[in-house]
Amino acid sequence: MASSPAPSGAAATGYVPAIFAGLVASLVGIGLARFGYTPLLPVMIHAQWFDASQAAYLGAANLAGYLVGAFSGRAMARYQSPVAVLRLMTLLASVSFIGCAFPLSQVWFFCWRLLSGIAGGAIMVLVSGVVLHRVPHSKRGLASGAIFFGIGIGVILSGTVVPLMLALSLQATWLALGGLALLLTAASWFAWPAHDHTAVRSMTSMKKAPLSPALRLLFVQYALAALGLVPEMLFLVDYIARELNHGTALGAATWVAYGIGASVGPLLYGWAADRWGARSSMLAAFGVQLLAVLALGLVSQLAALMVLAVIIGSFPAGVVPLALARLHGLSDDAHAREAIWSRLTVAFALAQALGGYAYSALYAVSNGHHLSTFLIGAAALGLALIAGLCSR
Repeated sequence: MASSPAPSGAAATGYVPAIFAGLVASLVGIGLARFGYTPLLPVMIHAQWFDASQAAYLGAANLAGYLVGAFSGRAMARYQSPVAVLRLMTLLASVSFIGCAFPLSQVWFFCWRLLSGIAGGAIMVLVSGVVLHRVPHSKRGLASGAIFFGIGIGVILSGTVVPLMLALSLQATWLALGGLALLLTAASWFAWPAHDHTAVRSMTSMKKAPLSPALRLLFVQYALAALGLVPEMLFLVDYIARELNHGTALGAATWVAYGIGASVGPLLYGWAADRWGARSSMLAAFGVQLLAVLALGLVSQLAALMVLAVIIGSFPAGVVPLALARLHGLSDDAHAREAIWSRLTVAFALAQALGGYAYSALYAVSNGHHLSTFLIGAAALGLALIAGLCSR
């Protein structure tokens, strides 16, 4: 993510609408489009739209699309302005909900989940550069947290809208999520900057960014973070609702707790990085997450599960500003940071996609049991912690 001189004069007052637009993009493209699927997973299986293994693979389709979007987002922005791409990707994510309301076939559903992931990946690559380019230097940490705060809001909305709408039907739930996403997209459409001056560098120049040993370890940590968070992201509600027999309503309530963590995580982790440094904060975050994921497979009391959901939910969105802060501490060159952030996003997306399909396959062969996926996720977090200890 490139760092540019702080805006001055009138320009310094125009960043709030851009932050709102970025928040909506992360809310719709990631918070709803990715995390909205999780509380619907057990309901789709129960309604016999798909069997358990098919539903799990369809969930992973979003992660595969995210990888495609992370790879192609900057290329799209060389043919259209980054703002135009962000608008279109937010709209695409919104329309994907409506497509998913009609389960015409597994291929049809897969394509819509894939497209929603492409939208989310492109948004992640482009949004911080477009928004933070206009934010004064002293407020960029808070602005970054505000952008990714949208992910947590999306999780909370998916956990509250879903149980209310399921009283009507599963199809109505998908349509309600699509309608909500379209309303948010319309509200943010003209909040994006009217004049986009964000430069998008070519992939050739990006490949020239040097990587120190500490930066290589950051790539390892960030990829392992993705592997560690995927099982809970995909299966938390299904685990609580079906395997622990708490039911769909309590599963959705736990997902709201996860969303509360996701909304607090970016601001909390960003504040911790400012206060204690990015490296120390990352070590603490990985350590706490490791313990929380291990505990998830050991407890069945609802109160304990709610607390764990908040802790675990803080990580997927919270690790993003932590990684950004660590990157800023390891690289003084703004253009190099822009290149490395794009590559970090791709590494994260690749690990998510591969992990998503691997966990889905493991879920299928284990007859819908989740413990093995959680243990592998915990192992990934443990390795990330070790990698962080090796970094200076």
